[in-house]
Amino acid sequence: QVELVESGGGLVQTGGSLRLSCAASARTFSSYGLGWFRQAPGKEREFVAAITWSGGMTTYGNSVRGRFTISRDSAKNTVYLRMNSLKPEDTAIYYCAARTIGSNRLSREMSEYEYWGQGTQVTVSS
Repeated sequence: QVELVESGGGLVQTGGSLRLSCAASARTFSSYGLGWFRQAPGKEREFVAAITWSGGMTTYGNSVRGRFTISRDSAKNTVYLRMNSLKPEDTAIYYCAARTIGSNRLSREMSEYEYWGQGTQVTVSS
């Protein structure tokens, strides 16, 4: 069992920045593919960003590409999401997720992630 704990959410003004962190309990964290998803009120959960187990490849959702950056520090068992130029439409609960199968490739599919954190709220005021 893998426990994921997100932190770093909060209230920020339009144009501001936040960095989300997700700490994992697993000893084999370095072999996991990781992703960030978000869910706004009344909307379905959507893909934000993903990174392979090696950190060598990343991919982003269309709405955040160029503004958000995913990274990982396997020594700290932590994955990060740096969010710049935030917009009100980025307001959502942000979830990190981990996958063990096929972790050397990227995935945007929620169904391919086995473990999920509890989420952290990000609110961007206009």
